[in-house]
Amino acid sequence: MFSGLQLPVTSSSLITRSKQRQYPSNGGSGTPKSYSNVNRKRDFVFVVNPKGANGSTRREWKKLLPQLRMHLGNSCNICESITSGPLHAVDITREAIKQGAEAVIAVGGDGTLHEVVNGFFEAGKPLCASTQGIEHSTSLGLIPLGTGSDFARTFGWKNNHHDAIKRIAKGEKIKVDVGVINGDNEEPHYFINVADVHLSAKAGFYASQYKKFGNLCYVLGSLRAFLSHSNQDFRIKVDGGEWESFNQVTAICIGNAKFFGGGMKITPTADPCNGSLEVVILQDFKWYSFILKLHKLYNGTHLSEGNVRSRSAHSIEIEEKVPTGFIYFQTDGENLGFLPKRISVLPGAIQMFC
Repeated sequence: MFSGLQLPVTSSSLITRSKQRQYPSNGGSGTPKSYSNVNRKRDFVFVVNPKGANGSTRREWKKLLPQLRMHLGNSCNICESITSGPLHAVDITREAIKQGAEAVIAVGGDGTLHEVVNGFFEAGKPLCASTQGIEHSTSLGLIPLGTGSDFARTFGWKNNHHDAIKRIAKGEKIKVDVGVINGDNEEPHYFINVADVHLSAKAGFYASQYKKFGNLCYVLGSLRAFLSHSNQDFRIKVDGGEWESFNQVTAICIGNAKFFGGGMKITPTADPCNGSLEVVILQDFKWYSFILKLHKLYNGTHLSEGNVRSRSAHSIEIEEKVPTGFIYFQTDGENLGFLPKRISVLPGAIQMFC
């Protein structure tokens, strides 16, 4: 029960090495380099979203590239890839993994990280390179330079590329969990931070229109979402148990990590390394109660409120009591359509620089 990488990306290659040697994809000309050569340097692929943080990510990337070469250039190939639009980072990551990259590092915010994480999977399965019958596992890295950078907050990381480069150079890694989302007749979708339903999902959509206001965009998005919001009744099944009814639900948040919305500690007990998800249900919130309790959402003390319930789960199914087909679902800032959905966790699915 619930309790109270700037170099051009060409058509023949998604990834460009810092010395401008081409890195052909399966569809391009030439033969990809073999990863069986033990003398060759490891490839670290940096996936850069140039539009992140209102364009500042591109500027910051140009500044930090010389530092990367200084700290990592002797031990690895620094491969850059600049994304050109939505989902491009997914394709870049998949190509890098298939060609045996040692690591793929997301440079940007939660949206870029989200796409990179999805690139670690294909056709519902984890991706890995296989050379001469030996599987090679690619690691995940993050240089947080986004507007919210909420996933980084769980680890206490700030938008500081000096610290991020040190983490990558140090080479220490942990295994992090990944959430997986399934809907009716849909391919699985993956998330590493927080998935959410109803008001918060609509708020995330509107927040994208206020990015020029920085982290305030999430508050503005929430207030705008309230204008057309009405609480709804849901049925929820946790860990394959019995269906439970929850009335007048404002939002449901499923956290693999703790923060979303530019610093709101919405799932405060979530831990991306413990093999479970934290589910938080907000019921019967009005716009004015949202404002009055906003500070609690940011500092993570809202779980003490009578109309907030939480629990740990390995899987959760969510559907409307009376289906309308218009209850939004989103994760890490990406709209994934409507209910019903089933969310579960893949423990220790990816190795990540820490």
